[in-house]
Amino acid sequence: MDTQTLMQALKLERLEVNLFRGTTPDEESRMRIYGGQVIAQSLLAAYETIEDRICHSLHCYFIRPGDPNVPIIFEVDRSRDGGSFTTRRVIAVQHGQQIFNLAASFQVEEEGFEHQSEMPPAPHWDEVEDDRVAQLRLAEKLPEDQREWLERPQPIEMRTVGGRFDMRRPEKLAPVQQVWFRAKDPIGSATRMHQVILAYASDMSLLGTSLRPHAVNWRTPGMQTASLDHAMWFHRPTDFNEWHLYHQEAPSASGGRGFNLGYIYRASDGALVASCAQEGLMRLRKPKA
Repeated sequence: MDTQTLMQALKLERLEVNLFRGTTPDEESRMRIYGGQVIAQSLLAAYETIEDRICHSLHCYFIRPGDPNVPIIFEVDRSRDGGSFTTRRVIAVQHGQQIFNLAASFQVEEEGFEHQSEMPPAPHWDEVEDDRVAQLRLAEKLPEDQREWLERPQPIEMRTVGGRFDMRRPEKLAPVQQVWFRAKDPIGSATRMHQVILAYASDMSLLGTSLRPHAVNWRTPGMQTASLDHAMWFHRPTDFNEWHLYHQEAPSASGGRGFNLGYIYRASDGALVASCAQEGLMRLRKPKA
């Protein structure tokens, strides 16, 4: 699936003034819906009720696993329309139950004080292997039923600094990782769509950061992982067709949960364009005796 196909797949059908219907791309069919998809579609639903304002933050909870085989209904609550800020709440429903909710705030363009942390050092993206190449190399060694998932086309180009670890033989690593990423195909000029696709991509590797020190991954037998919540702050508009560095840290894991932070820097000028925080389930179930 290329980026243009993803943008078409994320589109929503308006059912009522504040009610929308979305579907899951066929290429993404799995046991549950990818979290970044429902974040992106919920943000799009909120944007359908907004004029001339740009999202500066969103906060969301994953409540139940989504069913990729049925549509998702998005209900937008127009919480507040203020002079400078607009607030929206979006509830995603399947089978009559909430699977996800999002609260987002939008602001008129405004000048003000500026400062930011510096982009951390990282190898140039040209020096880092494309994750797709690494995935295809791994797929050759897997049974056919497991190979299909790794061989599917991806709308986001990703290059993990230090290389993708071998999912079959994970080793203990520092709770820090860096990923170069960008949309593979043109998104267009609308700031909101660059935010939507960036939000979609922001969930792709963040949870894995807290798994690194424990030599486990989502394919480890008995390992249960899931995003529990996700927050994102958009600091500056950006063109996600350009390369960005996603610097990720996991300062804590406890109680069956891992806490992850992510900072997204634009490569061309080092601008910090967005920050993320996510807590995820990381539970290793022991086999029954």
